[in-house]
Amino acid sequence: MNKSLAYFCLALSMALVGSYVALSKPLTVVLPIFLLAWLRFGIGGLAMLHWLKKPSNEAPMSTQTKRLVFIESFLGNFLFSICMLYGVSMTSALNAGIIMSTIPAVVAVLSWVFLRERIGLNVWLAVACGVLGIALFAISKSTTDLQPVTPINAPTTTTLTSAWLGNVLLFCAVLCEAAYAVIGKKLTNTLSPKRISALINLWGFVLMTPLGIYTAWQFNFASVANSMWWLLIFYALAASVWTVWLWMTGLKIIPSSQAGVFTVFLPVSAAVVGVLVLGERMNTWQFIALCIALMGVLIATLPQGEKHTKLKN
Repeated sequence: MNKSLAYFCLALSMALVGSYVALSKPLTVVLPIFLLAWLRFGIGGLAMLHWLKKPSNEAPMSTQTKRLVFIESFLGNFLFSICMLYGVSMTSALNAGIIMSTIPAVVAVLSWVFLRERIGLNVWLAVACGVLGIALFAISKSTTDLQPVTPINAPTTTTLTSAWLGNVLLFCAVLCEAAYAVIGKKLTNTLSPKRISALINLWGFVLMTPLGIYTAWQFNFASVANSMWWLLIFYALAASVWTVWLWMTGLKIIPSSQAGVFTVFLPVSAAVVGVLVLGERMNTWQFIALCIALMGVLIATLPQGEKHTKLKN
């Protein structure tokens, strides 16, 4: 695979994340969060059963690799979802947008610390554009959008204490997402993208099963419209199968610090879907902010920065 195709996989992965986040909002209204997550992992697992088998040309997993697979799922699937959901429910969308805009920078720092990646000036400039663009986008939202999101069974108090806790949880979600990118890079050295996708989804299903069964026991499934079940299938396949496989495929040849810049496609695609599908409006400052974020992606992929992003021997 060449770098252009790898860049495309990374961009498409994050674009799909933003798309299903925007389109699956109705699911959080009709399904409790833990039940929604459990069903997502279950549907995704059924779709990837044939990916669990070890390829003949793949070495057996070492103890360290098995440990990294579990940590990848625990942080990137289980803990990220919980921190993100309850963090957003306790604070404003403004705070959430600004805090989540730091993902590219945190990925770059963790890549430098744990993977010893040399980060060139172009990547740092790209990270700065991503952080600035997404933060500006969050700040430019109208005041009517700055209300906490309250999914089913989520806390609803918005006192100063809960807002502070919400901000902490959101930053924990940032750390989880950054760790997901860094650990994923290490896993692609020994496992195929398909097997990584299947294994971390399996662990996600195992971790969510107790909470999922408890929630399902009390839930009236007949109250869910047929259209919501079709939306659930799309959400499950996009979140558990397509986005993970695309991300791991791109990570096989792109340094994680550089790949982290592509997380800007998450808010970009969510905004585009909101405008084109959900009928939302985008103001001038939001358009400028998204252009700045996309400019960061262009800077990160400039050929002259490649020599700076290779791993140390």
